[in-house]
Amino acid sequence: MRWLVYLGFIVAGMLLFSPVLSMMELPDMPGDLTFGGASWHIHIPVLFSLGAVALSGLIIWAVKR
Repeated sequence: MRWLVYLGFIVAGMLLFSPVLSMMELPDMPGDLTFGGASWHIHIPVLFSLGAVALSGLIIWAVKR
């Protein structure tokens, strides 16, 4: 049950960091998701988001120790 909470935090972190990373106009990486239509475009940088979540988790872990 505890892993489900961690998975929820990772997904929530990806959703929170995704708009910030999209504004930085980073290059496309393998695994990024791109959706688009005639008048709209959504780019989700999965790899950068996972990295940002992992980095923030390490920082929080280090501060708690």
